[in-house]
Amino acid sequence: MILRNLILAAGCLAAVSAVTAKEPSRVYLDPEAPLEQRVEDALSRMTTEEKIAVIHAQSKFSSRGVPRLGIPDVWTSDGPHGVRPEVFWDDWNQAGFTNDSCVAFPALTALAATWDPALSLLYGNVIGEEARYRGKDILLGPGVNIYRTPLNGRNFEYMGEDPYLASVMVVPYINGVQQNGVAACLKHYALNNNEINRHTSNVHVSDRALREIYLPAFKAAVDSGLWTIMGAYNLYQDEHLCHNKRTLNDILKGEWGFDGAVVSDWGGCHDTPQAIANGLDMEFGSWTNGLTSGLANAYDNYYLAQPYLKLIKEGKVGTAELDDKVRRVLRTIFRTAMSPVGGYGSFLSPEHYEAARRIGSDAIVLLQNNGSLLPLDSAAGKKILVVGENAIKMMTVGGGSSQLKVQREVSPLDGIRAAAGNNAVAYARGYKSEVRGDQDGLPAQDISDPRSDKELADEAVAMARDVDVVIFVGGLNKNPHNDCEDSDRPDITLPYGQDSLIAEIAKVNPNIVMVNISGNAVAMPWIKEVPAVMQAWYLGSEAGNSIADIIFGKVNPSGRLPFTFPVRLADTPAAAFGEKAYPGIKREDSDIYDIDYTEGVLVGYRWYGTKKIKPLFPFGYGLSYTTFEYGPMTASAKEMDADGEITFTIPVTNTGSREGAETVQFYVSDQKASVERPAKELKGFEKIVLAPGETKTVTFTVRKPDLSFYDEAKAAWVAEPGRFTVTAAPSAGAKGRSATFTLK
Repeated sequence: MILRNLILAAGCLAAVSAVTAKEPSRVYLDPEAPLEQRVEDALSRMTTEEKIAVIHAQSKFSSRGVPRLGIPDVWTSDGPHGVRPEVFWDDWNQAGFTNDSCVAFPALTALAATWDPALSLLYGNVIGEEARYRGKDILLGPGVNIYRTPLNGRNFEYMGEDPYLASVMVVPYINGVQQNGVAACLKHYALNNNEINRHTSNVHVSDRALREIYLPAFKAAVDSGLWTIMGAYNLYQDEHLCHNKRTLNDILKGEWGFDGAVVSDWGGCHDTPQAIANGLDMEFGSWTNGLTSGLANAYDNYYLAQPYLKLIKEGKVGTAELDDKVRRVLRTIFRTAMSPVGGYGSFLSPEHYEAARRIGSDAIVLLQNNGSLLPLDSAAGKKILVVGENAIKMMTVGGGSSQLKVQREVSPLDGIRAAAGNNAVAYARGYKSEVRGDQDGLPAQDISDPRSDKELADEAVAMARDVDVVIFVGGLNKNPHNDCEDSDRPDITLPYGQDSLIAEIAKVNPNIVMVNISGNAVAMPWIKEVPAVMQAWYLGSEAGNSIADIIFGKVNPSGRLPFTFPVRLADTPAAAFGEKAYPGIKREDSDIYDIDYTEGVLVGYRWYGTKKIKPLFPFGYGLSYTTFEYGPMTASAKEMDADGEITFTIPVTNTGSREGAETVQFYVSDQKASVERPAKELKGFEKIVLAPGETKTVTFTVRKPDLSFYDEAKAAWVAEPGRFTVTAAPSAGAKGRSATFTLK
């Protein structure tokens, strides 16, 4: 695809030289001219037919440019974790290229678990370089839909349960991608919190919850200069979110002033008049009618294609909306394909693999380490047994549209063996999942095993008797109903009999390290019998090396949970209100499911803290191989005016014997309010690295927006006078250090 970049650059230069002498007024070809002048100049030269052509797909992943004017096509690609392989023009299957294998980066849950904006910027930059090299103009990601229920099959693509954490982490990613001349396409806007019935779920949510929980990360991205955004499949206020007047016209483009293009999810458009009037700018999809079936290469039958043109020619609609859509598409093209910014990118470089490994290592969360079983000594000469299908299963294939064709993927087993040093490493399968065939033309990994489930389990238990340490690599696996697009999980238990297998192994060998690979919380009924537990996520090409870095202590674990692990599904907020809250109630004589977000703003740790429900592991939680001590918190004042601020400081000391990173989290609590408020809300955090014995002082400044809630009656943010508490703690469940002040 680098050839495409070279040809495009040469073509633009030739076009400029060819027309400048005759028509110096062709501003749209001049990359140095102001953006809006270029847009208006190009728009004025386009026919109505050309305008219609640029606002809908011409293939699975591209839309048409204006060849007559030298304006190139727009090329998009999944996904948020790596650049998808090339597919046929009108088919999801792989096109058979030999140069489109990518580096797979950790899933976005893993990125959020680093709690490190600098790593988010690195992530965005390296994936942006790969997209630029491959000639992509729009990267379909990242995702920031809120983790509302642990059953959502697509949670692994998002950034957790807290809007503040997601806001802070998504902005650097977007900036990193776009500095390469590639548009980030933030998704899925908005309220897309389940995969089951995703095309027919109609969300009922209070304005307060919408503003406080589900929109902040999207707004932060828009405020930072986002270039494109993708609508969601589901409905809100009985309108599909790919053409929803309130979310797209009123909020996104009206209140927030978004000047980029709104892209439909593939097949997310359902109606021509609504798409014209309600804010959709570019329509993509799988088939002619967007959802089920159609003629090959029939993209001109899309809702924003010939049906739109026909309405214009019949005089039934004007062209003001069309011109606005085209302006937004042109801005995207001038910011990407027709911009010199970003150079030619790079692909499969050692630096990209190193970035993937570093992000993966920093994302792993050490959940339990009783008896300091970890880290293992690579020189100890012990016998190690690795158990579990996830130790050998590729995790870059599966999961839906984010699956990738990778140049390489280091399995956990290979990573552990490479790092084991003097230790002997044996392997037992232990359990097996269903066998899956090729996926969109990606060859299936052959890990079939003719043995029965009992034979596999018996072998693992027998082998566990004779080793010093058992490393169980299990969890979910991106198969349908186990972290996969278009399907949700049936419950939060581990599949394929893993819970019983872990319990049986614990009876014969107490030295177990459980490495849970998933993008969702799982129940752990064996937690008291397993001394060491790690949350390892889907870590991409360098997964095995990242996991081994933590197990053998090359890297001190510093990941923190971006969402709460409940003890049981019944403890979760969406489950507390029954079917109406999830998965919704089906209407009579309709395919629509009405979902009521009855829990309001009490999502994630806000629910557990306010309702005093003890989780298995709280939001923000994570252990280290060293220890940290928080000193007394001091405040710059005891009272704050509405326009003022107070700065809080707290010393943090590494009291252990090795260097480590601590994430200091700042939570704000309103002591008395006229509305129900969460027990605490994250309003700041800082990740610091400390040498043994070193102390650093962390500061946090509180301002009025940090104290505000959304008042539905006033349609405004309100901070009520009264007493507030600021707590600095290592997680939402820790006591921490606190200070109280009064808002006057």
